Amino acid sequence: MKSTTIAVDVAKEVLEVAVSVRPGEVSEQRRLSRSAFIKFCTHQPPATVLLEACGSAHYWGQQLQALGHRVVLLPPHATRPYVFRNKTDRTDTRGLLEAYRNQDIHPVPVKSVSQQALTALHRLRSTWLAARTARLNTVRGLLREFGCTIPIGAHHVLPRAWDLLADPDSGLPDVLRPALAAACTEVRELEASIQLVERQLEALADQTPAVARLRSIPGVGLITATALVAFIGDVQRFPSGRHFASYLGLTPRERSSGLIRRLGAISKRGDVYLRMLLIHGARAVLWAAKKHRTSSHLRAWALQVERLRGHNKAAVALANKLARIVWAVWKHDVDFREVTAA
Repeated sequence: MKSTTIAVDVAKEVLEVAVSVRPGEVSEQRRLSRSAFIKFCTHQPPATVLLEACGSAHYWGQQLQALGHRVVLLPPHATRPYVFRNKTDRTDTRGLLEAYRNQDIHPVPVKSVSQQALTALHRLRSTWLAARTARLNTVRGLLREFGCTIPIGAHHVLPRAWDLLADPDSGLPDVLRPALAAACTEVRELEASIQLVERQLEALADQTPAVARLRSIPGVGLITATALVAFIGDVQRFPSGRHFASYLGLTPRERSSGLIRRLGAISKRGDVYLRMLLIHGARAVLWAAKKHRTSSHLRAWALQVERLRGHNKAAVALANKLARIVWAVWKHDVDFREVTAA
């Protein structure tokens, strides 16, 4: 029985479509608008539709699944080697068809609407957090040029800046005061936006049982737990905790040959945001273990690694272990229970 495979190169206005009935052979090639593409897919029998996991791919995946098609999202970096000669929309679709035949390329799951909303909240929070940091650094640097130094810590910047603006004898030029006041007000607005997103995440977390399970793990709080649920989706697709840690780029990069096995630094593959959250969570666990001298097996192991390898390597190693714990807690739907060290 013949199976139809449709490769689609997604764009803002037009979509390039290649239909393949026999492997390695394109039987039909079309260039359709967005509305014409929906009509085309509606009249097609159930088929396998290939898309690159790029902008708006999850939206099209949801629309095509509703029409009865099987949607496969392929990573763009994995399909690029199959695009021969010049890069065009036509060759991109043919590259998708060839990459789909490679079983070593793992497809990207189609996100649900709730996952997309949760992901969007995290993206907005990250954007506003970066903008807040940039504004604070700008204010701090400008005040330093006029001899006004501010202690380390973001919470010191605005109170000190407002005090300097309120003091007519602080030495700040009058022409600069309105602009600095506007920058400080912008920081306050960014902080209010960040707090609004965090309240929305907290409300969504109360509706998701998996988030409560993940928050029982040391170093995994509201932001990390909701980010894992949003970006990972179904943890059942990972056969083991090592596969999950490898997906996040927390396992060593290997370059082995023959009888010689070489393991280097972590691969840093996968989602940078999730890896950053887990490593920051591991740092928090390390600092808490040193400060409170807790005696759980996990914290004792982390402190031992820190004594042998240093703080940074211990934080990454602990992040790897936390990723495996996340997989186990999430997959088996149980709370994490710390074991007290002897």
